[in-house]
Amino acid sequence: MSRTDDANWWRHAVIYQIYPRSFADANGDGIGDLAGIRRRLGYVRELGADAVWICPFVRSPMKDFGYDVSDYRDVEPVFGSLDDFDALVSHAHSLGLRVLIDQVWNHTSDQHSWFLESRASRDNPKADWYVWADPAPDGGPPNNWRATFGGSAWAWDGTRHQYYLHNFLVEQPDLNWYNPGVRAALIEVGRFWLDRGVDGFRLDVANFFAHDRSLADNPRRPADLARPAGAARDDPYFDFINRGTVSRPETWEMLGEVRALMDAYPGTVALGEISSAEDSLASAAEAVRGRDRLHTAYNASLVSDEPFTADGLRRLLDQMLASFEAPHLCWTFGTHDFPRLKGRWALHRRHDDDTEARLDRLLATLLLVLPGSCCLYQGDELGLTQAQLGFEQLRDPYGIANYPQILGRDGCRTPMPWTDAHPGAGFTDADEPWLPIAAEHLPLAVSRQQADPASLLNAWKRLLAWRRAQPALREDRLQPVDAAATVLAFERGERNRMLCVFNLSHEAAVHRLPGGWKMDPEASNLATLPPGGLDPLHLPGYGCAIAHRR
Repeated sequence: MSRTDDANWWRHAVIYQIYPRSFADANGDGIGDLAGIRRRLGYVRELGADAVWICPFVRSPMKDFGYDVSDYRDVEPVFGSLDDFDALVSHAHSLGLRVLIDQVWNHTSDQHSWFLESRASRDNPKADWYVWADPAPDGGPPNNWRATFGGSAWAWDGTRHQYYLHNFLVEQPDLNWYNPGVRAALIEVGRFWLDRGVDGFRLDVANFFAHDRSLADNPRRPADLARPAGAARDDPYFDFINRGTVSRPETWEMLGEVRALMDAYPGTVALGEISSAEDSLASAAEAVRGRDRLHTAYNASLVSDEPFTADGLRRLLDQMLASFEAPHLCWTFGTHDFPRLKGRWALHRRHDDDTEARLDRLLATLLLVLPGSCCLYQGDELGLTQAQLGFEQLRDPYGIANYPQILGRDGCRTPMPWTDAHPGAGFTDADEPWLPIAAEHLPLAVSRQQADPASLLNAWKRLLAWRRAQPALREDRLQPVDAAATVLAFERGERNRMLCVFNLSHEAAVHRLPGGWKMDPEASNLATLPPGGLDPLHLPGYGCAIAHRR
């Protein structure tokens, strides 16, 4: 498969996210690896995805499981070798799958050679490669900025007698993106992987790259200002409006060098993560504005602790239409950083099996008909719930530091259940995987669902195949349609028009249809059509209907 077969493949792609430690273990040590991913790529292809995004597998002390990079150009041995990675890319391409890999360019590990040199003195060649600042007059941190993982965002270094900025763990010092040498070095890192055949990058916390050089304090959050989408209710990080480090306007201007790199490799894509922003959709729009920033970005606008409402989704789509020049955004219900969708929504525990199955299929259909691309996190196609772990089972430093107020990310990172067999569920031959496999996940195993035509996994397969065949979904147009209070309705496409109707309530609803529409049974989850046809359209609780213009 050539990169240039379809240079704009990313605009409407379905990207399957793989968390390497938890996807498939080929060598029996209880930790997933690159060889395991390669062996399971056929599953991803059969599912119907266009690309895989693989979380970090490069050299790292693993304080944050790969997001603390000590060498950008080599593979951490627990995951394999560069030869294993090359074999993975080659196999993916033979299956028609593109490969995106994580690039963690906001920070490094404190064990990276760059930081070891930077902290050695104030006048060495890399002295300004990280964000250093003198103490406040009282000897404390320079300002009140907080780290996302808890505590001050500043750590004291006894050699330089200065503080360094770390927006995440203390072992993850922030790079100084204002230094052109830093940006040039990172561009060379990108070139290294592009030359190995990758089709693009997912840029970790891309809206954190710049900081306020005045080091002004962040203001406290007013009591009447809601927390951002995806923010845990009890997370003290969001007691402040973190404008000193998050979604700075300077960041967007710096992205031109990243885009120039990708443009030198036609058919590749830069997918940015928008994290911890006050308005994640607005920040995503800034990240992709024009032709000298990122190609696309994903954000937390669909990551909610509360069930979606038709009104809330209408407002979201209105904002998208007003903010984006074109829908260059990637939608997702969750990633390795958020509780599982079915763990967030209590709805999934209150309804009978038929209603729950309709809700599962409604959510899948909704994700797949929104304009742009979308990301599906491993296991969500199985309907995995959030695994409940005891404190002694936790591995996530964020979860450990904030327990029990915030349970962290381990519950969404437990291994994939490929089979229902104990103890390794087809993930590993080891007696104990790195995180336990939840007992409630075994009945949802891939082997069981593949054999059940009515399973959620097979529903996803059918919907992904259906999506690929819809010309309306390759056109950018979305036009909202008036509907009842609990119903979200919009049209997709221009030359090829599609009507999408979603009942976001467990109660039945009615939607009036103008003439000339024909129901699409493949993507609709209605049990039967009313005797009188489509007008009015009767929607059961969490029913959805897709229709095409005759």
